[in-house]
Amino acid sequence: MTNSPILGSPVKRKEDKALLNGSAKFMADLSMPGMVHMVFLDSPHAHAKIKKINLDKAKSIEGVLDIITGEDIKQYNPLPVLMNPAGEKGKFPPHPWGFPAGQTILAVDKVRHIGETVAAVAATTLEAAQRAAKNIQVDYEVLPHVLDARSALKDGAPIVHDNIPDNVCQYVSWGNKEAAQAAIGKAEVVVNHHLPYQLVSACPVETRSTIADYDSTTEDYTLWTNTQIPHINRAALCGLVLGIPFNKLRVVVPEVGGSYGCKGYIYNDTAVALVMAKRVGRPVKWVDTREGLYRRTTHARGSDVDATIAGDKSGKISALYCSNFATLGAYSTFNGPGAPAALTGMSVTGAYAIEHPFYEVNIAYSNRQMVGPMRGAGRTEGLYVIERLIDLYADEIGMDPVDVRRINYIKNDDFPYKNGLGFTYDSGNYELALDQALDKANLKEIEQKRQEAATRGKLLGFGVSSYAAVTGVGPSPYMHNVIGLNGGTYGTAHLRVHQSGDAQLHIGSQPHGQGHVTVFSQVVAEELGIDLDRIEVIHSDTKGNLPIGGSYGSRSYQIEGGAVAVACQKVKAKATTMAAHMLGCRAEDIIHQQGEYSVRTDASKKVTLPEISNALHNAWDLPEGLDPGLEMIAYWDPKDFAFPFGSHVAFVEIDQDTGEVDVVQYIAVDDFGKVCNPGIVDGQTHGNIYAGLSQALMEQIVHDKNGVVINSLELHYGSVRPSHLPLFDVTRTETTTPHTPHGGKGAGDVAINGVPPAVVSAVCNAIGVKHIDTPLTPEKVWMAMQSKP
Repeated sequence: MTNSPILGSPVKRKEDKALLNGSAKFMADLSMPGMVHMVFLDSPHAHAKIKKINLDKAKSIEGVLDIITGEDIKQYNPLPVLMNPAGEKGKFPPHPWGFPAGQTILAVDKVRHIGETVAAVAATTLEAAQRAAKNIQVDYEVLPHVLDARSALKDGAPIVHDNIPDNVCQYVSWGNKEAAQAAIGKAEVVVNHHLPYQLVSACPVETRSTIADYDSTTEDYTLWTNTQIPHINRAALCGLVLGIPFNKLRVVVPEVGGSYGCKGYIYNDTAVALVMAKRVGRPVKWVDTREGLYRRTTHARGSDVDATIAGDKSGKISALYCSNFATLGAYSTFNGPGAPAALTGMSVTGAYAIEHPFYEVNIAYSNRQMVGPMRGAGRTEGLYVIERLIDLYADEIGMDPVDVRRINYIKNDDFPYKNGLGFTYDSGNYELALDQALDKANLKEIEQKRQEAATRGKLLGFGVSSYAAVTGVGPSPYMHNVIGLNGGTYGTAHLRVHQSGDAQLHIGSQPHGQGHVTVFSQVVAEELGIDLDRIEVIHSDTKGNLPIGGSYGSRSYQIEGGAVAVACQKVKAKATTMAAHMLGCRAEDIIHQQGEYSVRTDASKKVTLPEISNALHNAWDLPEGLDPGLEMIAYWDPKDFAFPFGSHVAFVEIDQDTGEVDVVQYIAVDDFGKVCNPGIVDGQTHGNIYAGLSQALMEQIVHDKNGVVINSLELHYGSVRPSHLPLFDVTRTETTTPHTPHGGKGAGDVAINGVPPAVVSAVCNAIGVKHIDTPLTPEKVWMAMQSKP
């Protein structure tokens, strides 16, 4: 073990060998003896009654083992909704237990969006299952439908759920409405703007997939699925959907080919596969198609905000008022209301001290695919609003937008800072990040750069954005009492030091590309002085003694890493007690350094961690009251959230003939507190910037008037190609948080928050217009150029 620090070093990822040599196993790679294939029949209609289903022709196809419809399994409960910010005022479809309900696991009586599953076929071959699904005859009575929140809330709109005649799931507000309205009424400057933010798909490389198996002898179920939340899936499927004993379901997650939030749900295919596996007595496998991804997997974003910002001509902002209209789609996901209600609503003040903020949202049902959180969930929608408003306000008063930001930043001495919407910001140094980003941008040369671009038929522009974004889903009391989450959000870790001094760490966090094995090994190595290659990290399996876990909301290092650090501290405390016994001194006389425990007054008297662990496992001579072995289970439930922040600068060039936008330089200065592995965090930041650029420039789920996603094929759903982007210039400042043992804040879906507003600002700067809605397609940009006076 070297004396150099492990925490904070860019050590190479331990996970990559298997990924690079092709030995890593993803869902599509898995096969089991006797395994059969399952295919779903989806609704072709946005809204329709199911009058009759004829299975005769489908059942006659060779290889078909079983076909299930909603009528066959309607005894099972609907999927649960576990996040309900409105509490008792929230409205959901009926549930036999009165629980907030999502969709039934197969449609019964009615379909409410295109892609809703009507039937499931199990067959010995995939081809037979597909043929059978196509031969299921369904008699539908097509009903009127509604596709967006504003339309769904109008009088006389088609009713999505009979028990919710106004289509309102919930109304939620944060802040003081009357105070905000009064401040706006008194303000010297008032700017109003409508700011929609388009619906998108997370679009992972790997589609969702499930394998289910049932052992009739033991009555045990096993579910293999590429989810972010195996523990939550296990608890919900057992206790709230299928009604099977908790100990009878094991959930295992293989390698995951990307998620970006869309695999962080409880989906109906998992429940159907478990039921089908028991019925046919064989393992059942389902793998979604690329087209199916856009119809069955949750969409994201889709906010529709009417916003007002007010203040004086010196640039000081006094009030903010935002009214959002958001749709959940036909059903709520298990956390659907959380993003538009809490994450957007509480985040909309961004990095700014605004005395009178107010946010309200009407969340409605509509006849489209479910909408839920994805990378940057809720925060990116809210931070886009405030950043665009800052630019529009600056334009209104004739001030540099950078100066407006500086004037209104939360000051360093004001932390911890209550933002008036429910969040308390932990720490920050916003001007430092902005200064570093502007230094890199070298805006003194901007006019020279514009002139050079013009010689090539290009318009050059730049845009600046700042953000502060909440991370680390927890603390559990706040998540339940304020945001309405039915469940705990603490982190868990089980750490065992073997007799040899090697360590085994079992984590509740679920990796899907973030490098958890490496990062958590670094925490253990730093705390206990164990070499990285002697640390085993176990994950992705609910078989064990960890009750909870998952990876979402930039919580893994911040929350699960906190649990790992606490487990290490508990191990050190026990090891210290044993070392004192072995060396014949008091525990307070022991000091620990790099895996060695020595006497403070005589460094020659020392024992190593392997020697201590060996003695504890042998248990030949233990001090009174000390148990054998060296292992600890630890929990970490933080006192509050963390708020990483940053400032970004984007440079774009626009083709004057076509309106095509090229991002030619991108600068990001972010602050994630004390990072564990800079290389991994750089990778996360690059991915965030890419996702933000893609949302800003191209991505959008497009429905036709009948509710069909018309760009549901990969070649039709536009996303930015990495080959069209510059190398990103990323760097960090470091402002630690008091809310984690290691001072680290979240990073997994943070930097994305600065990207779309910076790019929109840059395009508007290049053209000389105030605003263009995302996505900034060549057509939109060209039209903006033509409409300029």
